[in-house]
Amino acid sequence: MQNEDKKTDSKSGSSKWYLGSAAALLLLKGKSLLALLKFSKFGGALISMAITISTYAIIYPWGFAVGFVLLLFVHELGHVLAAKRKGIPVSAPLFIPFLGALITMKRQPLDAQTEAYVAMGGPLLGTVGAMAVYVGAYATDIPLLYALSYVGFFLNLINLLPIHPLDGGRISTAVTRWLWLVGLLGGIVVVVYLKSFLFFLIWAFFAYDLYRKYVKRNKEEVKVQSFLQKPLVNVQHLYELGYPLPGPEHTRRLSFNTYSDLEGQQYVTVYMESLDVEQTLLLPQQCLVQHVWLNGVEHIPTPDAYQLRLLCGIDYIQFENDKYYEVPASSRWKFGIGYLALAVFLMGMMYVVHQHIGDIRL
Repeated sequence: MQNEDKKTDSKSGSSKWYLGSAAALLLLKGKSLLALLKFSKFGGALISMAITISTYAIIYPWGFAVGFVLLLFVHELGHVLAAKRKGIPVSAPLFIPFLGALITMKRQPLDAQTEAYVAMGGPLLGTVGAMAVYVGAYATDIPLLYALSYVGFFLNLINLLPIHPLDGGRISTAVTRWLWLVGLLGGIVVVVYLKSFLFFLIWAFFAYDLYRKYVKRNKEEVKVQSFLQKPLVNVQHLYELGYPLPGPEHTRRLSFNTYSDLEGQQYVTVYMESLDVEQTLLLPQQCLVQHVWLNGVEHIPTPDAYQLRLLCGIDYIQFENDKYYEVPASSRWKFGIGYLALAVFLMGMMYVVHQHIGDIRL
């Protein structure tokens, strides 16, 4: 027993030495590592991944923490690959401890079919990843791998629930939006079963969004919204000529022209004739532009040029594309069958893995 205790202490001391060495290396070379990551597109993803692994390792074994985050990465990679196939630029995956991971699309899909395609990529590749872990567990009989494969199947199954912003809620847009009602009612059962406050918040936001879209909107008149853009213009030539520049409190209505490109991204070109300024601004979404206002001017003199920052307020009405949910019947059937088949497969694999884990315990 004493020898075993000494070995245990030795292993513990060794692991502490490794952790201490790693911490010292991070402190000494942290700036260099961050500089390397800064030039990488996935630098933020790697940093958030490392933070998430370290956070989970406080509660779970290191092996499980690493495997769990890698499964999340594979799932998000599925979304990235699907978005690339559709020509939609996306961000690198961002990992958030105890919340999961996400990517952001830099341009919204033009139709429900594209949205569903990108959403389907995550659970599909995520299932492949969980299946690979299960094959490894079956070959080696390692309990940790069985546990990871079970969690992988479970996470992808939960993501298929027809609730926004989960993948299932987005896939439903190409099948039938009636599935959202299934998610609304079934989500209550899942909340009670999981006893998860986080999932309750997801369900609550989804329920409010449905209320806002389909109940509240029908009772209210269309509201004009607004947002602020701050283009920077060079007026050095006017400044050198002594031309009177507008003051900080200068306000006026600006003439504009708006258009959309072939990818459905909308722009507005703003004109300020007194300064011979023409600025094209990117709009965050498809909308009906009502007015463009100049709400003030910031003077920014620099050694190289005299610049003005124009505070342009854009009044708009959100555009609801009625054709967004128009999906061919053949595509609806394909997404519906694929969606159902994937859900059934994941439930079946969870049952199989659960049986293996039970056998190991016996």
